[in-house]
Amino acid sequence: MGTVNTQALGYCCLLVNVGKINLCTFYPYSFMSEDLTQRWLTEIQALKQQLADAITRCDEAWESAEKWRKLYNTEAEQRRTDAQLLQQEIASLKAELRKMRGIDETILPDADVNTAIHAEISQIGETKELQAKLIEAMKERASLLLALKTEQESHAQTRNSLTTALGDAIDSLARIRSEAK
Repeated sequence: MGTVNTQALGYCCLLVNVGKINLCTFYPYSFMSEDLTQRWLTEIQALKQQLADAITRCDEAWESAEKWRKLYNTEAEQRRTDAQLLQQEIASLKAELRKMRGIDETILPDADVNTAIHAEISQIGETKELQAKLIEAMKERASLLLALKTEQESHAQTRNSLTTALGDAIDSLARIRSEAK
């Protein structure tokens, strides 16, 4: 910063370097008193300080914004991961619910049966209707489980009886063969 005396032209140039900017203002030489020059220099110093402070605040704001951007990206990635895990859990729960309802496509591969079941479920409008259907299905399930258990017990008893009868027949055959000799 400084003044350039251009007395030959009758003007004075006040050259100020502010950051990366050079300012040059021409004034008639008669206006340039030492008091005025000192006030300008003081004001220029104050402006330079304000500019330096503004640049510092801008840099700090940029660093803060960068920090918040990183935090946001980390949080967003975590949310995406959580959402993906929840979608998988929802799909798993839906499959389990279908299986509990007896709509497992692997058990009931017939598309007409599955379509009829889905249609019946979609027609249920109220909670009481749903509860009644659920109670009915649970009673039917319990009845079928009891019938299955009875059938399994009967099958085990028949198998034991047949095994015993087969053993008795083999013993009788062995006895008859030994008597025939």
